[in-house]
Amino acid sequence: MNERRQSTRKRSLLQGRVYYNHRRSSVDCLVRDISERGAKLVFGEQVAIPDVLELYLPGKEELHRVVVQWRRGLEMGVDFGLDSVADTGEGATPSADLVGRLHKLESEVAALRRAVGELRAELRITHGEAV
Repeated sequence: MNERRQSTRKRSLLQGRVYYNHRRSSVDCLVRDISERGAKLVFGEQVAIPDVLELYLPGKEELHRVVVQWRRGLEMGVDFGLDSVADTGEGATPSADLVGRLHKLESEVAALRRAVGELRAELRITHGEAV
């Protein structure tokens, strides 16, 4: 088999999350191998994902804008050539830091919205719909 990769991939077992649809949609994945230029992702079920997306690697605190290079069953190969950035860490650019902070704040906002919804529901029960 001909090797077309420009950099060697290392086997891995990293947890990942793919964001698409302007971050309105996401799905978990497993990163089975990774290099400086790309990765092989494995999904738990068949998913319809566009060719350009974001791959978040929480264990490495990295966020990459990626392009899908190939698809085979539950597997997908992606290329980091679209502006890969690290969320945090040494050498991170200011824009990379902002992307990481934005991702973290979006998660916190979602958690706060859930908590507010639960409190409102509790108030309605306690006060008999007097809210």
